Amino acid sequence: MTQVSDTSTEQVVVTSGGGPLSISEMGAAKASAAIAQSGKVGAGVRVFIKSGGCSGYQYGMAIDDRELEGDTVVYDRGVKLVVDRMSLPLLQGSEVDYLENMMGGGFTVNNPNATSSCGCGHSFRTDNAVSPDGEGSGGCGSH
Repeated sequence: MTQVSDTSTEQVVVTSGGGPLSISEMGAAKASAAIAQSGKVGAGVRVFIKSGGCSGYQYGMAIDDRELEGDTVVYDRGVKLVVDRMSLPLLQGSEVDYLENMMGGGFTVNNPNATSSCGCGHSFRTDNAVSPDGEGSGGCGSH
């Protein structure tokens, strides 16, 4: 079930998957723990895109208790996800996940909009165009 409420400063989407952004079960468990540990009341996970990385765009995530004008707020699996208006088109349909392996664990984004990505999983490209602002020529270790 999806409910949408639109105000002058934000769009709030309450969803059980299928929204503009979602989070996996493991991602929700890890994010909920990180939010609780932050001590920030009403905080959520801000997911954003910035220029850089070895493929052109780079993912970023932070625990944030602010909602800015133009943000889209999605509630999925009990976690508040916040995305700014510039990042939303590049993240549309993505799932925030948490993966563990022998080298440790960390958050990742499963993005259907990415046409290629770096081996480190932190950067991506949406087409075969050059990187924005001439950035992105460094290797995976450059972020």
